[in-house]
Amino acid sequence: MARSRPSAAVLTHLDAQGQPTMVDVSAKPVTARAASAECRVRFPAAVAAQLHRSGLRSAKGGIVDTAIIAGTMAVKRTHELIPFCHPLPIDGVRIAIAWHAERELRIECTVRTTHRTGVEMEALTGATVAALTVYDMCKALSHAIVLGPARLVGKRGGKRDVGVIGEGGQ
Repeated sequence: MARSRPSAAVLTHLDAQGQPTMVDVSAKPVTARAASAECRVRFPAAVAAQLHRSGLRSAKGGIVDTAIIAGTMAVKRTHELIPFCHPLPIDGVRIAIAWHAERELRIECTVRTTHRTGVEMEALTGATVAALTVYDMCKALSHAIVLGPARLVGKRGGKRDVGVIGEGGQ
């Protein structure tokens, strides 16, 4: 029995003439969609020790609280930042921030919607903007803070499911 080859991947944001375009999702069914993304923040040892002692508070305020708010705002504005992202009704956003290792924070953003297109870009935007906010709040301590990697952890809905959808906290 002959095996069929998987279809070759194509760039969806290019039209037949190779010009940039927004994907037309009007023929797709409305389904529940979810995506989780993460971004890591690595600190120099002395900075991590100081943050552990302070309970993740800085002179600017609560680092985790501020990053969660910033990440949530970013999710809702992703279509304003990424040119071909559709504006989506966001049904839920959960951002979890916790120490992953002695010197590393893990930020996970999980986004849910019921729509014709997924929320991978929203989850990635939320996680990375939350990480940028942590950097902003801690840069007075060191500019040697490293962000990343940022990656998609999982998605559900649409043509295929990938990875694992996290709870994203709360």
